[in-house]
Amino acid sequence: MIVGSIKENTALEKRVSITPESAKNIIGLGLKICIQKDYALHLGIHDNDYKDIGVEIKDTPKDVLNSINLITKVNCPSEEEISIIKENTILIGMLNPSINKNQINQIINKKIKPFSLELLPRITRAQSMDVLSSQSNLAGYRAVVDCVAEFEKAVPMMMTAAGTVPAAKVLVIGAGVAGLQAIATAKRLGAVVSATDVRAASKEQVESLGGKFLTVEQNEDMETAGGYAKEASDEYKKKQAEMMKEALKKNDIVICTALIPGKPAPRILTEDLVKLMKPGSIVYDLAAEQGGNSAFSEAGKINSVDGIKIIGVKSLMNSLPLTASSLYAKNLFSFIRNLYSKEKKDFNINLEDEIIEKSLIKRV
Repeated sequence: MIVGSIKENTALEKRVSITPESAKNIIGLGLKICIQKDYALHLGIHDNDYKDIGVEIKDTPKDVLNSINLITKVNCPSEEEISIIKENTILIGMLNPSINKNQINQIINKKIKPFSLELLPRITRAQSMDVLSSQSNLAGYRAVVDCVAEFEKAVPMMMTAAGTVPAAKVLVIGAGVAGLQAIATAKRLGAVVSATDVRAASKEQVESLGGKFLTVEQNEDMETAGGYAKEASDEYKKKQAEMMKEALKKNDIVICTALIPGKPAPRILTEDLVKLMKPGSIVYDLAAEQGGNSAFSEAGKINSVDGIKIIGVKSLMNSLPLTASSLYAKNLFSFIRNLYSKEKKDFNINLEDEIIEKSLIKRV
């Protein structure tokens, strides 16, 4: 059985789904690997780095796709790529079915079996495959680094002969994986950090990292069975807005990370709330590509409103492609290891396995 991968459109996506390290592990399962020429050259990884461990290099995407049983991707294949993929090929990637409905239906109609790693259940066995966590962890770190670069003041408190420089105040909205890493990174840089989340269970995690948890009084359970946040009620949103009014006046940097799986990002910061912030403040919206948590945020743009910078993030992992690729490739290897049967020497799509059943897209 042969696993393969072709180059992504590097103008949009710099990550790769197979690294030399993960290729070695996949070959160790008894599988063969085939990739396109200059597959990861843009990351400084040469074809010889793959050849030396037994990976076959082919010249064109068509050459690769015609010879493999399983294809790994970062993003959903283009229509042109789908037209080349053989029937009964297994496809694994971050396929984002809620956005790529047309491509997914074409894939299914062609009898290609698509697995989308964002759909993995939050269970212990799936932790090593959890692409959302691995990539979000990096996003939370990078968010703080970018904010510090844009912020025109010092972040930690500094006591000097000329006087004391107060520490910057950072508010993190959403205490999932990205939010918790943002809290930890901002604390390491000396900021005063607070955070809020609809899930009451996140309070302990925020406080364990040294952040102050801002609570909205609620009677409803805002967490799904899978551990994700769910959409808030209108009553909750009103209470949240009142709490935000005071918090936004005090904070210098706001990092937005709130997402609801399969739905547009919740709009938490209205235009009026953003304008409560001081001139020179920053709103950094990690959810901009899903619609944004903040008013004025546009993916890939920095907008200025009353002296406040609203940064809409787009393709953030392209700023950390080597690290992001390394983690993503490890997630993929763990998924392939669970899917492949050494005894049968074949990929075993066992729908009684919760990991396989939840991540396989049947129809959108």
